[in-house]
Amino acid sequence: MKKRKKSLVIVSLFVSLSLILGACANANNDNANEKKENNEEMQDMDHSEMDMSGEVLKGMKESTNPTYKLGSKAIINANHMKGMDGAKATIVGAYDTTVYAVSYTPTTGGHRVEKHKWVVQEDIKDAGDKSFKPGSEVTLEANHMEGMKGATAKIDTAEKTTVYMIDYKPTTGGKEVKNHKWVTESELSSAE
Repeated sequence: MKKRKKSLVIVSLFVSLSLILGACANANNDNANEKKENNEEMQDMDHSEMDMSGEVLKGMKESTNPTYKLGSKAIINANHMKGMDGAKATIVGAYDTTVYAVSYTPTTGGHRVEKHKWVVQEDIKDAGDKSFKPGSEVTLEANHMEGMKGATAKIDTAEKTTVYMIDYKPTTGGKEVKNHKWVTESELSSAE
């Protein structure tokens, strides 16, 4: 009888421990899945959530000798959004500026956006001509996505380069994206 009780206690402990460990593993998987879904959500976002107005920001300087001329075709080598990587783009604007990847919490609440590509010098409040260094804190004037304008952001990367405004048809189908801002020169390659 004592042996049977002892066996039941051991089995009960084993089952309890298994349930606890299983619950912890599920909680970790849920957190990992939530992070993965948030990252995929950023790439899979509906283009209608972005400002594709094509308006050139005040103070932007047209590039006098861009690698990709207005009207030319290029292949996009970036995955800011679903269907972008590998799509053929038409160049509709080329500007010399400083381009930044930034992290910020939307003014509308929600998850922090990490390393958003791209905002340009002219998208930053009171930026003037002085480029910011990684780690600097700035206020965004860009309105590419809901909750971006007025948000405090941290500069993740900074690079002086030519940025392009492009039209492209997503490789995943759907309607053509017009006046997408921005892709950098290094994110394009010749279509010929």
